[in-house]
Amino acid sequence: MIPSLCPDTGANSNQPSLILKMIQKLQTRRGGFTLVEIMIVVAIIALLAAIAVPNFLRARKRSQATRILEDLRMIDSATDQYAIENNKTSGMTPAWADLKNYLKVGSVLYSTGADIFGDSYGGQNGAGAGAFTVDTLPNIPQTAYTNLSDVAPLSFWSPYHN
Repeated sequence: MIPSLCPDTGANSNQPSLILKMIQKLQTRRGGFTLVEIMIVVAIIALLAAIAVPNFLRARKRSQATRILEDLRMIDSATDQYAIENNKTSGMTPAWADLKNYLKVGSVLYSTGADIFGDSYGGQNGAGAGAFTVDTLPNIPQTAYTNLSDVAPLSFWSPYHN
């Protein structure tokens, strides 16, 4: 027979102490998480990290590619502005110091003239293989193209790929 929980029946006088013992037992037994619960949480976090990390790395490489593409656009714009203001014709090769006047002062491109991998965009040390020419688009450095080709295909670099 199940004792009644109603105190006014008087059926079981030690019932409140029994309930208190059960509550105390529950409170003392449930002090922390079990090993299985902790392992499940760790497995879920590992699964989420395995999904998120590759996407984060891909987004980082894509932003690096976008930065290089923007630098190439800035160099092309600076070359065009230099040619217009100084009455230069097609085929002329401006010096890097001349183009720096048309770039934002303090930018990484202005300071170094290099991409994020440290490779020169060309033209910093006089006329050379990577020198900038009026009415000719600058080319992406080969190292940058190789490092970023998995996230930025050839169509992404158009028209700056040789």
